[in-house]
Amino acid sequence: MASETDARREKGALSLEKITGATGEAVVNSLSDIAPELGDWIVDFAYGDVFSRPGLALCTRELTTISALTALGNAQPQLKVHIEGALNVGCKPEEIVEVIMQMAVYAGFPSALNGISATREVFAKRGIKLAAARLD
Repeated sequence: MASETDARREKGALSLEKITGATGEAVVNSLSDIAPELGDWIVDFAYGDVFSRPGLALCTRELTTISALTALGNAQPQLKVHIEGALNVGCKPEEIVEVIMQMAVYAGFPSALNGISATREVFAKRGIKLAAARLD
């Protein structure tokens, strides 16, 4: 019989893979030489306990994560991972851009501009092109 820790780790690893693909696992593995417990916390708590909860769709979870990371303004690597994750779980590119644009109101224009810059990099890497549209 698997322990509770093993069950959390398995659920977290599956959730991490679904959302981030190989990128998340690489982040966790990069911690093994200096802070392996931090990697365990990411898998067990963030992905095993929180991201795998049934109360929100993964797309909604990723959009809220993008909002928070954009508002922080100092988490570009993590923001890029979660922009990728949002695309992986079915969020539309336009939704990602809109969420980041809204952060200009609450987190300031520098944070929103940095978020858009990260988005541009991820979209370019994936070959995503958006037609610039004004909704006014």
